[in-house]
Order: sequence, then C-alpha cells, then structure tokens
Amino acid sequence: MKETKKQEHKKQENKKHKLASVAAGMVIFCLLLLLGWAGWMLYKRAEEAVSLSDRIQALTGDLSSMSEEYSVLEEEQGVLSDKFSLISGQFSGLWQRYLSARGHGMGEAEGFEFTESARELKNPNRGFYHMHGYFIKDEVRSLQSYQEDLGWRFAKDHDTSLTMIQINLQYFKNREISAKGLESLDNLFRALEANAGDKHLILRFLYDWDGKNMQYEPDSLDTILRHIEQVGPWLKEYQEQIFLTQGLFIGSWGEMHSSKFLGQENYQLLANALYEATADSTYLSVRMPAQWRMITGIGDPEQVVRGDGSLASRLGLFNDGMLGSWSDYGTYGDQTREEHGDFTFWNRQEELAFQDILCRTVPIGGEIMTPNKYNDFENALQDMKAMHVTYANRDFDTKVFDKWARTTVSEDSCFDGMDGLTYMERHLGYRLVLRDTAFAYDWKEDLLTAKITLQNVGFAPIYREALVELILYDAENGREYSYTLGPEQDIRDLAGGTVSDELMSLNWELPLGGMPQGELEIYFRISDELSGETILLGNEQDPDRRGYRVGTLRLGEAEELLELWKQELPDWLFGILNKEG
Repeated sequence: MKETKKQEHKKQENKKHKLASVAAGMVIFCLLLLLGWAGWMLYKRAEEAVSLSDRIQALTGDLSSMSEEYSVLEEEQGVLSDKFSLISGQFSGLWQRYLSARGHGMGEAEGFEFTESARELKNPNRGFYHMHGYFIKDEVRSLQSYQEDLGWRFAKDHDTSLTMIQINLQYFKNREISAKGLESLDNLFRALEANAGDKHLILRFLYDWDGKNMQYEPDSLDTILRHIEQVGPWLKEYQEQIFLTQGLFIGSWGEMHSSKFLGQENYQLLANALYEATADSTYLSVRMPAQWRMITGIGDPEQVVRGDGSLASRLGLFNDGMLGSWSDYGTYGDQTREEHGDFTFWNRQEELAFQDILCRTVPIGGEIMTPNKYNDFENALQDMKAMHVTYANRDFDTKVFDKWARTTVSEDSCFDGMDGLTYMERHLGYRLVLRDTAFAYDWKEDLLTAKITLQNVGFAPIYREALVELILYDAENGREYSYTLGPEQDIRDLAGGTVSDELMSLNWELPLGGMPQGELEIYFRISDELSGETILLGNEQDPDRRGYRVGTLRLGEAEELLELWKQELPDWLFGILNKEG
C-alpha cells in the first residue's frame, strides 16, 4: 500500500515535470516568435529608413533646384519690372499722343427749329417754263445773232428756271443736216450756255409749227434717224444744261400725232435712237402713256427701276392736252386695261393710277388747256398730284391760269389764303421742307450722330441725282468738314404728290478725330449733282454758300477726357494713363 502511494506520488511528479517542460517550451517558442517579429520589424524600419533617406536626398535636390529656379525668377522679375516700367511709360506717351491727335474733349450738339415757308423757290428742273423756237437752215446764223436774240428773250423770262427750246428741222426734210446747219446748231447751243444763266432746257426737235406735219416731215424714217444721230454730239456735250427732250421728232408740233411714222415699231426705232444719242442724265418723254407702254413693252410701272440704265428708266411723258377734257384731248381712252390690253389706251382713272407709279421715277409735264371742270382748281390739284407734274407751260392756257388766280386756297398750312395759281407754281415738281434735326455725341467713339428729317410737299420728286451733305464749319480756323450722304439713302424716294405726307430721315455718323476744341457750325446742303446748283428748301431760314445752318457743335478741351476715363477704368490702369510722359 505504501508502495502504491509512492508510485502514485512519482506519477504526479512526472506529470508536473512534463507540464513544466511543456510550459517552458511554450515560453521559449513565444520568445523566439517575439524575437522573430522584432527582427522583422527592425528590418522594415531599416528599409523605411533607407527609403526616407532617399526621399530626403531627393527633397534636398528639389530644394536646391527650386533655389536655383527662384534665383532665375528673381532675375526675370527684375527684367519684367524694367520692361513694365518701359511699357508703362510708352503707354502714357501713346495716351498723350492720342489726346493731341483727337484735338478736343467732350462734344455737345444743339439742333435748330425750322418753320415751313410759302415763299417762291427757284429750283432747278421744275416749275413753269416759257417756250422759244428756232429754225435751223442751210445757212450759218452767227453766235452773236443768237446771243442778242436770247438776251432779249430771257430779259423778259426771269421768273423761271426751265425754258423750252424748240428746234425746227423742216429745211432738211429729205436730206441730212448740212454743215452750215450744224454750225448754226452749235452756235445756238453755245449761246444758250452763255445766256440762259441757271435755266435748264426742255428740248423738242420737230418739223412742223403749223399743224401741217405731213407736208414738212421727212418721207423716210431713215432721214429722221440720221437727224437724231447728227444732233447727238450736242445733246451729250450740253448734258449739264439739258433736263429732258420731248417727243421723237415726229408729228404736228412735235406731239407724236398726224405723222407717217406712228405705231409701235417706229416708236421703238426712234426712241432707241434718241436714247443712244443722249446722255445718261437726260430724260426722254413721249406724248401718251399708251405710247410709253408700246415703246418699253412694260405694262406694270412697278417694274421700272431708277438708274438701271434702261430706256424705261429714262423715258417720261409730256401731256400737251393736260386737264383739257375727260380724255386730256386723246391722251386717254374710254375702256379698261382688262378690256383693251396693256399696249393701248386705258380710261382716265386707270391712266392716272399708272402715272402715279411711273412718274415717281420719270418726269411728266406739258400744257394745261381749255377751261372746263377737269381744270377747276380742286380737280386739277388732285390730278396733278396723281400725275406728279413737274413742269408746265406758263403761256398756255392763260384762261385756266386766270381761273386759278381767282381761287383762294383754304388749308391748314402756310399756304392758306394764297391764290390758286401761285399755289400751283409753288408745288410744281419738288418742294423739300426740313422738318426736324437731331444730334447725339458718343465721347468714347468720338462720333457725332446726325438725323435730318425731310418732307416733299410738292407734286413730284427730284429726278436728277442730288448731292446731299452735312458740313461742319470751323469759323475760327476757316475750315470745312464735309460728309456726303451714302447711296443707300436717296432723297428721290420722296415722291410728293399723292404721298406728300411721307417723311424721310437722313442719317450720318460723323467721325470727329482731329478737330480742334471750340465751336463748329453745322450746315445741311442739297445740290444738283450735275450742275452743282443749290436746291432751296421750303423753310423760313435763308441759306448761305454752305447751305442751311441746322445746329451747333461745341468741342471741349482734351484734358476733360481724363475725368471721364477715370470713371471707366481700374485705378491701376488709369494711373498708367495719367502718368506723366
């Protein structure tokens, strides 16, 4: 039993030793594991230390490089600073030169007010005319003889700006105009140029003054065509003075009736020959709207284009039976366009409507005859507006004119209370009235914007090209600055008559660079481009040689601009601009 206890005790001891060995092994294993982990960590730290060292070396290189770059930047900054100072000085110098070149500071414009006038206006290519006739014979009539004759005639013809010259070629019925005849023709035109003054010419070549055209007119159309060709050089040489021609050389009194050469084909041959023989600025005219349509082949007057060089754009009308009867002595028919077609006579209403459109582009005039209801003042006024009548014979028919003179005009205008004849004279052709002026100044662009508003209260437009100008006049220095209206604005579009209430605003943009400070007078001028004659306006104000004064422009000192720009620019930039150069 004792033995058994010893054995049991021994077993217990062995078991304890085993457990202690296991525990020591575990401790040793853990220590080894801990040492391994510590070794591994030391390895990783060493590796990171090497990486950190590499990074430090790299950063040290970067810092060195940055230090070098910074040194370069410092040097460049110094260079840029020097350049900036140089540019700054140059900018300031440019500013001073700009002020000097501009010559002035702020601008302020003031427009004037205008009042319409009923005064007489002796303007080119409109109004009443008197008629003068000359034979051309196979003999030389001297320049002096023509001058003496015209001097006597025009001494009594001082109230018109148009004159009709009729030239009778019946002495050359069946032959061309002789050398002596052409010399006489040359002397006549030279005398007209010297003696007519500011009168423009209505020319009519014909063969008859007695209503016996069949007796005097050439037997061959070729002879007439040759006569047109022969007189052509004078028609072109004196184009400045010639407003228009009437007729095609044929018919009694040159009125395109009672002739061997009526009909569309002959009309076209004669019209085209005269078109070639005359200057582009000269209008032609035929007796009736139906003849106009036959010649041009046009039934719709809206198709006519001003200035396109075509015959239609230069072919007008002359009506020597104007207001004489319901048909204007055979000028109109009694049927409609629909009934008769385009190329014959239409009724009065339709023909007036045709002329209302056509004669906004080409002129019409003629003789007013035989007292009747159609030329009672109010009726005549309406029809003359519709036709856009530009000119009329002052000598025929005086009975109609006497009737008008006994009429008193009643209308809400400056013409109220005027006699009817004077009223008609004032309104034949164009009568431009200045209605308003407006100016605005842009100080940054140094630009003056101007607007002139016109109205045409006459019966008809201006037909010849007009030069329209706005003029700034520096009275102190005696200098003029002229600005011409652009071609996109055409005062010939003011047709008057049935559309006389229309207004047109003419617009300019005037650059003012270089003008000195001070006060400038603003003038408006219209002139006939070919002759240079000033066109008078229907206002109370009188023009001078520069035209009508319409306003004043005041230009301040250039230094004023500094304060204006100070409000517009950043302080640093303004400081550069305002730096002493």
